[in-house]
Amino acid sequence: MSTRIPPRIQGDCGEFSAIGWLLTRGASVYLPFEHSPNVDLVADLANRLIRVQVKTSTVESNGRFHVMLQTRGGNQSWSGVSKTFRSTQCEYLFVHVADGRRWFIPSAVVGGGTGILVGGPKYADYEVEPGEPLRVMAGPRIATLAAARRGSRAVKGDAL
Repeated sequence: MSTRIPPRIQGDCGEFSAIGWLLTRGASVYLPFEHSPNVDLVADLANRLIRVQVKTSTVESNGRFHVMLQTRGGNQSWSGVSKTFRSTQCEYLFVHVADGRRWFIPSAVVGGGTGILVGGPKYADYEVEPGEPLRVMAGPRIATLAAARRGSRAVKGDAL
């Protein structure tokens, strides 16, 4: 059995983590119809609509996680154009890493670019309660929920 989480399932785990965390804060959460290149979800938090981009990472080095902010398409129809993160695309970046640690970072603090490191002092003020480790989340239940969100049935390989 592979220990690698398929990227689509890993991304779904991050989105479900963000949704759960926002709901515990009293937010109403809305998902974009189809794929949105800049926003994974919208939340009504404290009577303010906020756009949230969600990222996950399993790449760890010395207790810090490398989070890629650059989008490269992720499928066979990729045009070859890469897109870097810009703080004007959303109000917050939600990050969930392999060990379950999570951050809710104002995009203005992130700025822009292709990636960030979390787990050190720079984003320490934005770390929130930990969630489940990604490996625990990426089981058959998440695969089923993710398939339902995509409007399809779970396919072989979705469940780990």
